[in-house]
Amino acid sequence: MAKRKLIIPKFASEADDARWHDRHRRELERAVEQRIQEGSTLSLEQARARVKLRPVTIRLPIEDIDAARGLAARKGIAYQTYVRMLLREGLQREARRR
Repeated sequence: MAKRKLIIPKFASEADDARWHDRHRRELERAVEQRIQEGSTLSLEQARARVKLRPVTIRLPIEDIDAARGLAARKGIAYQTYVRMLLREGLQREARRR
């Protein structure tokens, strides 16, 4: 039986992205295992080089941080990642309005 190539679609938002990846988790895990066996994976350094990040410090109300932690935990992601997702979605939404 020929293996079906996993195609990851483009998403309108990071939330849509997260939902799709959650629904296809087992299939993605199998694809990663296969790529590891084939030796066709990126190193952590190669993957990090693709996205440039700059650390920033912002002051947020404790209640907002607690809420972000709770919501992120339900999604199974780090709260900093969740806050970054929300920020990006908000920036994209504002950019579309202009």
